[in-house]
Amino acid sequence: MQPFHLAVPVHDVTLARKFYKEVIGCAEGRSDTRWVDFDLFGHQFVIHQKDDLLVEQSTNPVDGHDVPIPHFGVVLEWEQWHEFAARLEEHQIEFVIEPGIRFEGQTGEQATMFFLDPSGNALEFKAFKDPSQLFAS
Repeated sequence: MQPFHLAVPVHDVTLARKFYKEVIGCAEGRSDTRWVDFDLFGHQFVIHQKDDLLVEQSTNPVDGHDVPIPHFGVVLEWEQWHEFAARLEEHQIEFVIEPGIRFEGQTGEQATMFFLDPSGNALEFKAFKDPSQLFAS
């Protein structure tokens, strides 16, 4: 599988750099004063400074939760997700949706969590106990 590339705006590249390196654990790649490349679990993730950034949040109901839209993230392996959730809790991340199991006992059962970066970008990290159910209907 090939890695994806995603670029997102941030209001403060210094603050976002610290968050993605220290909290998320991303290795930093190329950078300049207004952008930084990161390795986000093997994918190329880039933050770009946007001085007048205004992130508008909306939600959509999913399995009894108000899921923030837009959002992005990575599907992790089951154990990796649990380790990452513990890392975020150690960093006292304020979750939009606490780490938990969605669609429990159903097709597509998954561990998921949502939180915001310092610019208000919503992130979701999830894992499937049975990875073959990623696209199950």
